[in-house]
Amino acid sequence: MAYKRVNQYDEDITSELMKNYTNSLKLIGEDPGREGLQKTPERVAKAMQYLTQGYQLNAKAILDSAKFHEDVSEMIIVKDIEIYSLCEHHLLPFYGKAHVAYIPNGWITGLSKIARVVDVYARRLQVQERLTTQILDAIKQSLDPLGVAVVIEASHLCMMMRGVQKQNSVTTTSAFFGEFHNDKTRSEFIKLISAKLH
Repeated sequence: MAYKRVNQYDEDITSELMKNYTNSLKLIGEDPGREGLQKTPERVAKAMQYLTQGYQLNAKAILDSAKFHEDVSEMIIVKDIEIYSLCEHHLLPFYGKAHVAYIPNGWITGLSKIARVVDVYARRLQVQERLTTQILDAIKQSLDPLGVAVVIEASHLCMMMRGVQKQNSVTTTSAFFGEFHNDKTRSEFIKLISAKLH
């Protein structure tokens, strides 16, 4: 049986984006009709819909879909969550890792849901600073925890491929709520996400 990939894209959006990308190729001096570029506008149109699918997703609904009552109040950390996003200033990728922690206040959520929330906001046009706080706010609003902490470390191709062209720079952003404003709690979180425990 032959392999058949099934993808779902909005046909109207794909068609309009294809026109724009075909015109963009012409404007930069390329020939959209040459063999290697004939399907490029369609590929890019579909890729952009995939890379920005976060606009169609609801972080609270994702967290609430696996919300459980548990009488625990210890720190829960999901670290090294891969992030792939697009910088809204140049539409170039930035990528790295997110480390997310919360201290429950009667409710927990499925661990995979934390990673999905990261994707909800990463799959939009972003700046790293806003991405960090959006993840924190979603967990705060859905679970009403005692505290939330988010740290993101990322490399930005808008700094690496163009502009200052600094290939080894890494940007770190953080956001803290509740118990994580306590120096001892925040220090424990930083220590745990920095440790190689596995």
